[in-house]
Amino acid sequence: MKVLIIWRLLTVGGVNAGWRNRSIYFKKFGIDTEFLYTTDHGGLHIMEDVAPVYLTKDENEIIDIIKNNAYDAIIVVDTGSAYKWLQKAKYKGPVIVEARTPELIKLQPHLKKFRSIEPVSIIVPSNYQKRLVSILTDNIPIKVIYNGVDTSFFHPLAGDEIAIENNPILPNNKKIVCCIGRVDKRKNWPMLIEIAKLIKSERSDIEIWLIGGAQSVQREDFALAWKEEGLTDIIKWFPVIPYQQMPHVYAKVLQSGGCTIATTKVESFGNTFIESMACGVPVVASNIMPISEIVLQGETGMLFRGHDVQDAVKKIYSIVDNKKFHEKLSQNAINHVENNFAIHKVADIYREYLLKFGKSNNSDVIQND
Repeated sequence: MKVLIIWRLLTVGGVNAGWRNRSIYFKKFGIDTEFLYTTDHGGLHIMEDVAPVYLTKDENEIIDIIKNNAYDAIIVVDTGSAYKWLQKAKYKGPVIVEARTPELIKLQPHLKKFRSIEPVSIIVPSNYQKRLVSILTDNIPIKVIYNGVDTSFFHPLAGDEIAIENNPILPNNKKIVCCIGRVDKRKNWPMLIEIAKLIKSERSDIEIWLIGGAQSVQREDFALAWKEEGLTDIIKWFPVIPYQQMPHVYAKVLQSGGCTIATTKVESFGNTFIESMACGVPVVASNIMPISEIVLQGETGMLFRGHDVQDAVKKIYSIVDNKKFHEKLSQNAINHVENNFAIHKVADIYREYLLKFGKSNNSDVIQND
């Protein structure tokens, strides 16, 4: 079976990380994935050596790709233009829509006009996202399938496995609070600035690592505030850390007795939460859906009220200042991911769902484990 995934953005983020994991898993069962993107935002290394990637904005080239590769199914991720391309390519196979954008106004254009294409299903990564999509669509089945993480790759590392010489370098006698992702409005970097200011005013044994943001639209705004507020000593910014090095980053955070922090305003899922927990690192994040679907309050992490800076800092302190509580959260987090978000579990649900719509007579597809 051969599947094409169309998404307009080749980013370093949860959508591509999720598809990287699925693609590797699907291959074991005779399902080959290929990817078509129109814009590169620095995410190509995520797909390196995983699957073929087409990167083009040329409509004729895109139509030729769809026409000439005999795809058994095509999955469109938040790309409204794709239905025009599929129509022009006269594609007759099953089309599945993935709805990942967590804001109603931004999601609407991608679900508004399917042209002559009739999607067989819409897949979403959370119950929150299902609610959102149900507002915009009628009569198309909506299936919730969580993102998965490869727990053979993201897991706690022993001391001798950690690449200690690579950035970020773990400082002595400091707890690390790690924030991972883009530097934009949705990820709410101004709240991170306020958290850093409050922590800096109260203590000197915490260092914040910001991972990502090299190509974010608001990176210059963040850099200006970071410097003007005098926070370069407490926030260490690493705009680019290769995806393959992230288990080592989490290992250093765990070794320090720290946690990850998410100041995001809205998510459709949140891959960094399951990656962090898979590595034994507790998560601190806002008590909003779908985060509350993923992070268990007081069990695998701590959830703060809305975007309350003081409550967020209080939750961070509750983890980093209590070794036994930290250890409990860490072990629970590992177990929670293994039981609910391990790639072999969630990708298998996706695989079986996909086979319902693909060419069932494809002899290359392995039906059983």
